[in-house]
Order: sequence, then structure tokens, then C-alpha cells
Amino acid sequence: MANGSATAEAPPPPMAKRDPVSHTLTCKTDQSVKQVTVSVRDAMVFLVGGAGDQERYYVDGPNHNVDYVRDMVDADIEALEIQKSCTTLPLGYNSFMSEEDLERNVIRKIPSCNTAIYIIGHSLGGWNGAHLSAILTERGFKIKILVTLDPVGHGKIVYGISKIYRQVPKPKAQYWVNIRAAAVDWNLSDLVADFGEQWEISEGPNVMGRLDINHADANSMYAHALPGGKSARQIVAESIFKWIKG
Repeated sequence: MANGSATAEAPPPPMAKRDPVSHTLTCKTDQSVKQVTVSVRDAMVFLVGGAGDQERYYVDGPNHNVDYVRDMVDADIEALEIQKSCTTLPLGYNSFMSEEDLERNVIRKIPSCNTAIYIIGHSLGGWNGAHLSAILTERGFKIKILVTLDPVGHGKIVYGISKIYRQVPKPKAQYWVNIRAAAVDWNLSDLVADFGEQWEISEGPNVMGRLDINHADANSMYAHALPGGKSARQIVAESIFKWIKG
């Protein structure tokens, strides 16, 4: 699938470096006390791709659409000089459906219960990523921001052929940005999204945008200005900076 390119405004100025400290912490699901060394503040960004994104989906892919979004997030992290305090990780939309996969691919990757978690999901990854925000919140983790980029998953047919949650997601995040792709000039990716049925969200997100962008162009959606003037990219970068700066 084609991917658009976009350049967003420069992220905020870099923050001062901080030294790591040791302290005791426990997770809701782990009652044992552990002594670990963590940063004063740290963050983890999970980027959940859609069908054919991180792996082949029948005859399509992998297309790596969320990897272009990840490049933007990594560029902002580097500009802020917080590489040691913020990690990004791409996931397939079906990478955490079982308890074993959730533990191996997600929970073990999170440095601590105090880590601020950001979830950016595209297409089927937006649908499953919204579910992931609720799952991790229930397990005691802190979901700072959820970004859903044209989430798809309402269709009965796509549920039958894809490894997605059947129920409509009930996201749990401190802040939610949702973007609906509504391109005037359709391409194949929009037909695929229409087949899977886009999740039409009427309430819940803190910011919602409906953009003239094709479904596959996750990076363009992420960088485009939304109602209020800021893009999802700016909202995420500013939040990470504020959290780590403390």
C-alpha cells in the first residue's frame, strides 16, 4: 500500500538529562517486592500495525505502515534528547491475543509499572490497540495516550478471517486521539478498510479528526493538524516530554 509523507512542526526543546535512581515498586498483578533501577521518568511507545503491516496477511504485505509513524516518534525522541528514557516498539495487530503472547510481546517489554505507556494503533491495530489499552490498565499499568488511526474491525467477515477481538473496544487511557480517514479519492487501501468496516466513533476521544487522507497513510494521519490545531504527533511528543521532565 502507498504511504504518504508529511512533515510536522518541530518538537519542544530538549530537556535536561537526569540520572537514574533505585526504588521499590510493585504491579497490581505482582505482589512481590522488587528492587530495580529505573529512570526518574520513562516512557514506552507501542505502535500496533494493521493487517499486512508487520507480517504477511494472506496475499498482502508486510507493508510496515506503522514503521513510518515510528520513524516520526523516534525523530522526536532524538530531538528531545530522551533516547535513554523512551523506547518504541512495533507490534502486529495479533501479537498479544493470547496470555502467552501478551506476556512475551508486551508486558515483558515494559520496564516497570511506573513507565508511561503510549499506544498508537492503525487499522486493525487501532481496534486491537484500543483493547490493549484496557487490558494493560486493568493490570495496573499507566496508559498516558491512546492514538487510533482509522481503526477497523467492525465487520463480521473481517472478524472471521482475522485475529481480532470481537467486542467493540472500551479504551482506557488518560487521553485518546482518534482519526477517521475519509479520502475523497479512494485507493485500494480505502476499499480494504471499507470491507473490514471502520469503527465509527461518536464519543469518547479527547480529540477526533476526519481527514482527507487514504487509509494506508498512517504517517500522514499522525502528522496532520486536528481540531484544536495540534497533530497527534505534537500531542504525543509534548506529553512524553512533559512526563519525562516531571
